This record gives sequence, C-alpha cells and structure tokens, in this order.
Amino acid sequence: MTKNTRKSSARLTQGPVDKILITLSRHMAIGIVSIILFNVVDTFYVGQLGAKELAAISFTFPVTMLVISLALGLSIGTSALVSQAIGSGNHDKVKRLTTDCLLLAFILVLLVALGGYLAINPIFTALGATPQQIELLHPYMSVWFIGVGLVVIPMVGNSAIRASGDTKTPSRVMMVAAGVNVVLDPLLIFGIGPFPRLELTGAAIATLISYSMALVFGMWILVHREKMVSFTMPRLEEVLHSWRSLFKLALPAATTNMMAPLAIGILTHVAASYGDSAVAALGVGTRIESLAMIGVMALSSVLVPFIGQNRGANKYNRVNESIQFTIKFALFWGAGICLLLAISAPIISRLFSNNEEVIQLTQTFLWIIPISYAGMGLMITASATYNAFHQPKIAAALVFTRLFILMVPLALIGSYFWQIKGVFVGVMVANIMAGGLAFIRLKKKSHELEMAHA
Repeated sequence: MTKNTRKSSARLTQGPVDKILITLSRHMAIGIVSIILFNVVDTFYVGQLGAKELAAISFTFPVTMLVISLALGLSIGTSALVSQAIGSGNHDKVKRLTTDCLLLAFILVLLVALGGYLAINPIFTALGATPQQIELLHPYMSVWFIGVGLVVIPMVGNSAIRASGDTKTPSRVMMVAAGVNVVLDPLLIFGIGPFPRLELTGAAIATLISYSMALVFGMWILVHREKMVSFTMPRLEEVLHSWRSLFKLALPAATTNMMAPLAIGILTHVAASYGDSAVAALGVGTRIESLAMIGVMALSSVLVPFIGQNRGANKYNRVNESIQFTIKFALFWGAGICLLLAISAPIISRLFSNNEEVIQLTQTFLWIIPISYAGMGLMITASATYNAFHQPKIAAALVFTRLFILMVPLALIGSYFWQIKGVFVGVMVANIMAGGLAFIRLKKKSHELEMAHA
C-alpha cells in the first residue's frame, strides 16, 4: 500500500505535551459526560417513579455496562491501531483498519444483541432481582438489546475519529445526542403531552433514538470529512489480518472493561440481600462515581491516540512526558473530587430519590468510597497506558487485581461485619491498594522508556 499523508495527519506529535493532553482531555470530557448523562438522566427520572423502579433500573447497570465494555474494548483496539497507522503516515492502512474494525463491531453486536435478548430472565435472576423487579425491567432491556447496535457502532466510529487527534467533533456529536435524551426522557417516561406514559421502557427508547443520531453524524464524519472508510472490496486475507490485529488488542481490552460491570454485578447481588434501598443507593452511587471520575476517564481515553501517534513517529520522549503528567493529574483529580463530594453529598443524595433510607445510604457511599478516587484514577490511567503500548494483558492483570483479588473479597468481608456500609469500606480500601500498584507500574514503564531511549 502506498503512503498518503493527505488525510488523518498525525496531529499529536508536535507541541507541549501537557497542553495537548489537557486540551484533548477537555474536549473528550464533554463527550464522556454526554455518554454518562444517558445513565444519570435515566436514573434521575426513573427515581421519580419510586424506589422499586429505581432499584429495578439499578440492576440494569452492570448488564448494560458489560455490553458497553465490549464496545470500549473494540474502541481502544481501533484507536491504538489507527493512531499508530496515522503516526506512520500510511492513510491507505488507516482506511482499511477503520473499515474492518467497524465491520467486526457490527457482527459482534448482532451476536450480543441476540444472546442478551433471549437471556434477560436468567441474567437478572442471577443478579438477585426478584420476579417483580424483572417484570419492571424486562421491557426496558428488551428495547435496549434490540437497539444495542445504535449504542456500540457510534462508540467504535468515534474512537477512529479520535485516533486522528480530533476529540472535539466526537464530543460535540455525543453532546447533541445527550441533549436529545434529556428532552425525550421525561416525555416518554411520564407521558407528557401527546406522548404515551412508558416509564422504564420510555427511558430505553429515548436512549436509542439519541444514539441513532450519533450513529448518523459519526458515520458522515468518517466517510465524508476524514475519508477514513474504504468502499473498495478488500481481499479476504486483508480483512482477516485487520481482525486478528484488532482481536489481539480488543479482546484483552474488552475483557478488562467487562471486569468492572461483572464486579458491580456481584456487589449488586450482595446489596440485594439488604433490600431495594441498598440496591438503589449502590446504583445511584456508581452513576455519580462515573461522572465524578470524568477527568481521569477523559485523560485515559486520549492517552491511547497520543501515545500511539508518538510511538508511530518514534518520539518516545513525548510518550514519557505523558506518563509523568498522567500520574500527577490522577492524584490531584482524585483528591479534589473527594473533597467536593464530601461537601455536596447531602445535596446530591436527595436529587435521585425522596426515600429517606436511599438518601442516607447514598450519602454514606459518597462519604466513604471517594476517599480512594486518587487510587482509582491511577489504575484507570495505568490500564490505558499499557493498552496504548499494545500490552493489553498487563492492563487486564492490573484491573483483575483491583476488582477480583482486592475489591470483591474485601467488600464481602466488609458486608459480613458491617452490612452494606462494609461493602463501601471494602471498595474504598481496595481502590487505595490498587492505586499503589498502578503507581509502581507507571513508574516502571517511565523508567523503561528512559533507559531504552537515553
């Protein structure tokens, strides 16, 4: 294939590293906030229906996040491959990789949607949901699984756009989609005006309509503006080569991302033994947590294309600078968010429910777990760094250690002694310990770069 630098040029190999990362992260944060707002807004409006409905939708969180984690794995793999191709200046390869990654995502989504739709009852029974709760959430998940492609494909497409160094456009697309969801949610959940009252089902329909807009706009940008999609018939061996390269990165990355919702599923099952209020508080807390960690998540997302482009251009000193910046950012962000939530917990906890027990447990969540957000931030960015270096197995090992060697056992021990509050304490201790491990790994990677490219 001939090299062509006319499109998708390497934009991240020049300029001050910290300034570039902050700018990219700021744009990326808008997009991530938009994605998270889908869940937060759904939770807010469903919470107005009652504690039972809030508990029911809380059960859906680990399941929907499991599927989105598959999409994130594909997105990470796509971004890592495409950004390195962009850094090397080979635009024909960029088009081939982008097209093949989108095709593979579409095929996998069809399989996941079919399997999930047929297994709704056994999935939520395993999570500890009662028959009454399953009856409430079944229509929601039926709609969600049928339209899951509208959720996954835009995420993979946007990752290809971000690989070029453009985090602003995907963020704007998702911001518009989130705005549409904010408007549609109350209309379809409560049946305002000419709209029917659909309750939980309405929340799912609003989400899918919003994501369909993101799909249309994202594909238009990829095809017409960036010209990153190929319409020529490839040789089978070319497609298989792209898929093998993607699987090598995406499967460990997807597995890594899937660990978190699996762990949350276990914690949800534990919380279910303490009643609807405990499940609801855990669901609200985890959604607030995802919003609170937005800065670190944004930085971890832009690290992959930044490191990819600079590795492709052999600028390893810039890669090392990005790792040093990442460590400082994660620590300062975690400390700042901990302080902010400690002050605002009494106010935030009352936004999602008028049930006093749910309010008190949510407030307890926000007073305990954020103490460990600096450690969680180090773990998130360490995982992203190793994915960017095409070392997803190390990233997976770090996340597995945090979730299943530390968090789940410590949460179960805490539950035994202090019930649901003990679960929160266990999670907090696990995050702090995992953060120490991540700090060591990031420093080791930085030292390796210094020694190899001195």
